[in-house]
Amino acid sequence: MLAYSILKKENIVLNAQPKTKEEAIRLAGEVLVKQGYVDPSYIDAMLEREQLTTTYIGNNVAIPHGTEEAKSLVKQSGISIVQVPGGVDFGGGNQATIVIGIAGKDGEHLDILSKLALVCAEADNVAAMANAKTAEEILTLLNEVNG
Repeated sequence: MLAYSILKKENIVLNAQPKTKEEAIRLAGEVLVKQGYVDPSYIDAMLEREQLTTTYIGNNVAIPHGTEEAKSLVKQSGISIVQVPGGVDFGGGNQATIVIGIAGKDGEHLDILSKLALVCAEADNVAAMANAKTAEEILTLLNEVNG
């Protein structure tokens, strides 16, 4: 299964303006809930996970996800992408312009993470996602990079 078959344009939020990383994580989680990937309490697990250690991975990208204990709250694998053109502070002076929420069922989150890491390792790809004007532009970029 190609990881991006779980990413639909309805999972992408453009031009978000969260004031805190908690707001950004909540927004990414709300998309996962709305699209039926997770139970609402998964958002709390995402916030709890962020308190344990940051989900900021560099290159202006954060990938919040739930704790190990929250796996039972995942109905099916899914990802959400929140574009934050102005950036949101994830601590330590790290600004995230792309926040990717992940919910993985049955260990699928590792496959999803590895494919996202390929995209996010290139600063140009992250900049292209942060500057995209439509959800389709982001989908196209993700599909091109991962084939």
